[in-house]
Amino acid sequence: MKQIFFTFAFLAIFFSCSKSSTDGVTPNSQVNQPITSAQWSIPVSEVLDGGPGKDGIPALVNPTFSTASEANYLSDEDLVLVYKNGNVVRAYPHIILDWHEIVNDNIGDVSMAVTFCPLTGTGIGWGRIINNTETTFGVSGLLYNTNLIPFDRLTDSNWSQILHESVNGELNGQKADLYQLLETNWATAKRIYPDIEVVSTATGFSRSYGTSPYGDYNTNNDLFFFPVEKDSRLPLKEKVLAILDDSDAKVYRFSDFSEKNFIVDSFKGKDYLIVGNSNFMFAYELTTDLMNLDFIYSFNQIGNTIDIVLEDNEGNSWDVFGEAIAGPRQGENISASSAMMGQWFSVAAFYNTEIYGQ
Repeated sequence: MKQIFFTFAFLAIFFSCSKSSTDGVTPNSQVNQPITSAQWSIPVSEVLDGGPGKDGIPALVNPTFSTASEANYLSDEDLVLVYKNGNVVRAYPHIILDWHEIVNDNIGDVSMAVTFCPLTGTGIGWGRIINNTETTFGVSGLLYNTNLIPFDRLTDSNWSQILHESVNGELNGQKADLYQLLETNWATAKRIYPDIEVVSTATGFSRSYGTSPYGDYNTNNDLFFFPVEKDSRLPLKEKVLAILDDSDAKVYRFSDFSEKNFIVDSFKGKDYLIVGNSNFMFAYELTTDLMNLDFIYSFNQIGNTIDIVLEDNEGNSWDVFGEAIAGPRQGENISASSAMMGQWFSVAAFYNTEIYGQ
């Protein structure tokens, strides 16, 4: 118990000392304390103060971007979250999100908040149009099941990242509009999209980008800073892809793709196509007409067109985001599923969870 208390105290001091002089936010010194406010849709006794306080971890708003060739601060192994809208492709590196957790961005006609929780490994894209008004999201400093609770600046409502909904305030119960992100390493992201733009380290804040504020947390299955129910069916920190449907989830592991690179599966009456290799997993929801296609994984035989992931018996070529970029269905899209990457324990803590193949 003394060691756990020391860890909590260390995190509070660490975040306090690592703030830039221009931030001007005084972090909350109360760590791991229950929140007593009423009108929460989740158990209020399990909503904890993470330490830095509201805005103590500063979200970014419309940051600057670098080209792939300029991003020498990234190693090939660094994980990034990728989003594509038309011809614009952007990457949001974990090494920046570790320190900011939310990036509010505009990508063409899409207003999106890239939300990332370093304590659960979950990166999820949310729409920023609420009640027909564009807003931004910030970091509340609160946690539920050791997961990020953002707040919107339009109504000051609090949201659960993994539940994708407001859990406190004026918007209580409202669902977030989701944009599915591709999580992969930097080498794969720039191979697929050589013209990709990536968030620059010129954020306006002084941070040790590339050095995690959480040490070996992501690889140490015994290290937790906050209480959460643990499911021992898989290693707790193993990265999985979770398809979400109401209160249920089904997860897929990288090892599921060691001998084949796509899976056609059903979950709660819906059909899915899940594509994966050692560097990424992505899930699509299949409509009836697409179920009749015979897909061929072609990522390793891509020649000069390097964003093709699948081909089919009709002669269509599909990119990783499910867009037909050549063939008779060119311009059509396979619907992205409601899915996210995350550490195993975090999915099981929020959802009734099935494991593919078990």
